[in-house]
Amino acid sequence: MRGFAFVPAVPTRPCRQYSTFTALVLGLLSALLFSGCSASFAPPASSTSSAAGGSLTGRARGGQQPITAASVYLLAAGNSGLQSASTSLLSTSSPGISTDGQGRGYATTDANGYFNITGQWNCVNAGDQIYILVLGGNPGLSGGTNNTAISMLAALGTCSNVVSNYPFIDIDEVTTVAAVWALQPFAADPFHVGATSTNAAGLANAFATVNNISTACYGAALTTTPNGNGAVPYKLINTLANILAPCVNSSGGSSTGCSTLFTAATPSGGTTPADTFTAALDMARNPSNNISALFGLTTPSAPFQPELTTAPNDWTLAIAYTGAGMSDPTGISIDSNSQIWLANDTANVVSAFSNLGVPLSSVGYSGGALHESFGIAVDSSNNIWVTDEEGVSGYPSRGSISVLSNSGTVTTNTNAGGVYFPEAAAADNTGCVWIVNYGSSSVTFFNSSVSPINGSSAWGNSYLSFPVALAVDNNLYGWAANQSSSTVTRIAPDGSSFLNVTSGSGPSGIAADASGNLWVSNYYGDSISEISSNGTVIQNGLSGGGVYHPQAIAVDGAGNIWVVNYRGNNISELNSSGTFLSPSTGLGTAAGLVEPFGIVLDSSGNSWVTSFGNSKLVEFVGLAVPVKTPMLGPVVTP
Repeated sequence: MRGFAFVPAVPTRPCRQYSTFTALVLGLLSALLFSGCSASFAPPASSTSSAAGGSLTGRARGGQQPITAASVYLLAAGNSGLQSASTSLLSTSSPGISTDGQGRGYATTDANGYFNITGQWNCVNAGDQIYILVLGGNPGLSGGTNNTAISMLAALGTCSNVVSNYPFIDIDEVTTVAAVWALQPFAADPFHVGATSTNAAGLANAFATVNNISTACYGAALTTTPNGNGAVPYKLINTLANILAPCVNSSGGSSTGCSTLFTAATPSGGTTPADTFTAALDMARNPSNNISALFGLTTPSAPFQPELTTAPNDWTLAIAYTGAGMSDPTGISIDSNSQIWLANDTANVVSAFSNLGVPLSSVGYSGGALHESFGIAVDSSNNIWVTDEEGVSGYPSRGSISVLSNSGTVTTNTNAGGVYFPEAAAADNTGCVWIVNYGSSSVTFFNSSVSPINGSSAWGNSYLSFPVALAVDNNLYGWAANQSSSTVTRIAPDGSSFLNVTSGSGPSGIAADASGNLWVSNYYGDSISEISSNGTVIQNGLSGGGVYHPQAIAVDGAGNIWVVNYRGNNISELNSSGTFLSPSTGLGTAAGLVEPFGIVLDSSGNSWVTSFGNSKLVEFVGLAVPVKTPMLGPVVTP
């Protein structure tokens, strides 16, 4: 493998503009060293108006060497369903544009790996998400080799902003890794990347996440997110790129570089990949599969440096964020705008971040009786409900509930309805919010006007036992996890009935799946349980997969179960049948989690975890299947 090591210490100011293609090529090296892509990648409000395309210039590279005679496609992600067909944007009637067997237009890289697309395309919709795909080509081998196993891409983002954000586009293994990991919930293959029309925001945020961890101006990983408060695992990204590079820089699928990659990337019982995109997608979706074999494909002289020096536990890609006034963050929730809201135990503030990890307030939102907060929920009107376990002035002995507007202003404080050391909150789809009171082993049920439906006295004192978590099933019943017993309690929405169901030792987290079944994390029992909405125990004592003192639990859009392990400093995954998909060591052991407390999933498939022990917010990029936010009862696909 030829070429120099590319160290990803990348600035974030705009790339230098060039007047002609020739000038750009001659000035490429200085442009790469002294300039960067635009840092403004947040998706704009959706638009259905068309927009004219402009000049797009770039280069395809394998490692650090050019790929010649490669086919370059410009595609818009689909909007007719999850993993729906992408739309080809290049006009097949334009000079220099060829047509493939499917009628799609493509440009071709020159003898130095460059391509130049000028006035040969248009956005169908200004808000469409755009990416460039490179297929085949010669990575510098003699004899006119066409390596059909090359499949690389760069995710550019919102169509109307592409030209201004990207005066130059460098497509390589790094841009491919960043795109595949962020877009994996939406991708079936390179020509099928899409979302439902109702989840355009989730798709746009996923594309923006690509540019939060990498830059296609350089074809390199970022060390920190553009805002500066997110630590990017750039060594892991470089390592993954270096695993793909031997195949890219080979003669094709039958070469040693490709055959060893494809064999190692094949999921258990799955189909062997035939190109680098599919191999990367298999690795992203099976992050603990054949780690040693895959890690063995990279070398100390690999093209992207620095890289990992020892094999990781798994290939999960996590960003650790700081700021927003976080101090021992606990509960976590997401609103309909994909903004993340956190409660804090040792700060009298609520922390909030954009979907790109940018603090909405550098110091958090304060006011009212916010103090020692553990639970948080976003209701159907995007209001934020916070449980303040210990009171402050005016609520000295029993705690309170604080309700904030979506702009972070405290609008209500109350301890009505029997609130007494409240611990957790859960919203339903009618605008009502359940609260569990740890201090009195009871529940309080509020309507959307913050008036207690249960009156002045809380419900269920004789049934509950120090509850710490809540969920709502598809019949609008509340379910409380009783940490000081081995039961969960079902409560009718009018308080007329209660049902205790045996779970495991120390239930501490509970979540409802799309069928209304409840999944429970048993903290002391190191196990997971599944209970039907009528109270039948479906599965109990599920252990393994890294589960160790599990805390919070969540369900994604495919019915997979995600668990944070407070003492394991990792996360675990089960499928809807209760089979562990995570290894015995769990997942995310290198993510920097310390006493992870809460977890929530978003409409892009990202998993967000509060790291209580070191006051960080950790985002696992593209790991889950998208869900509709906010969470109002059982999980719903967006």
